[in-house]
Amino acid sequence: MIIFPAIDIKNETCVRLYRGEMDSAEQVADSYLTAAAAFKAAGAEWIHMVDLDGACAGERKNAHVFLEVAKATGLNIEVGGGIRTMEDIEYYLSRGIARVVLGSAAVKDPQLVRESCKAYGDKIAVGIDARNGLVATEGWVETGSVHFLDLGKAMETAGVRTIIFTDIDRDGMLSGPALDALQQLNKAVSCNIVASGGIKDIADIRALKNAGLYGAICGRSIYKGTLSLQEALREAR
Repeated sequence: MIIFPAIDIKNETCVRLYRGEMDSAEQVADSYLTAAAAFKAAGAEWIHMVDLDGACAGERKNAHVFLEVAKATGLNIEVGGGIRTMEDIEYYLSRGIARVVLGSAAVKDPQLVRESCKAYGDKIAVGIDARNGLVATEGWVETGSVHFLDLGKAMETAGVRTIIFTDIDRDGMLSGPALDALQQLNKAVSCNIVASGGIKDIADIRALKNAGLYGAICGRSIYKGTLSLQEALREAR
């Protein structure tokens, strides 16, 4: 299982949110480069990064930050937030980003998902963010009527190989991952499933690994010290 330490960017600052609420942003590191260097030193091979400003605006806002981290660390950088067009996707992938994550576009522009998967294969991931089982979009501001399992199956049909599932109500709360929903999704599709939201400690990592998941995104737990990244990486092997 892959451990993805997370860096969320708002106004070029490394922050974490509670349940995706923008006004709850809390700075968690002196700089994104410092955080990324610490993750590399711990042995991480991937970093999951999110453009929070971009997610709300629907366009790239902090692209230079992600490119800078990719160049400085040499790690695999996965970027989501504000990616809405093939131009956005090409921009990142041609400049050293390892994988891009489509979120709102998965619901609102399924043709983009199909085209990008055909062109870039496993360099495309889809983020499915749900509240009470229903998918939310536009930086989690809008909640629609699409069930996360239905969207997961549609994304599999579109050619998506990796799905990042976030239970919004658990995000940033250190309340444990949404194991039931993650297991349902893992059984419903053949895609690689990455858990996001709520991960607190090594017991959660162990549970996710035992559930056969592909990866786990860890943010607040690392910054707050309830999870050792080095220990998580060892457990995930």
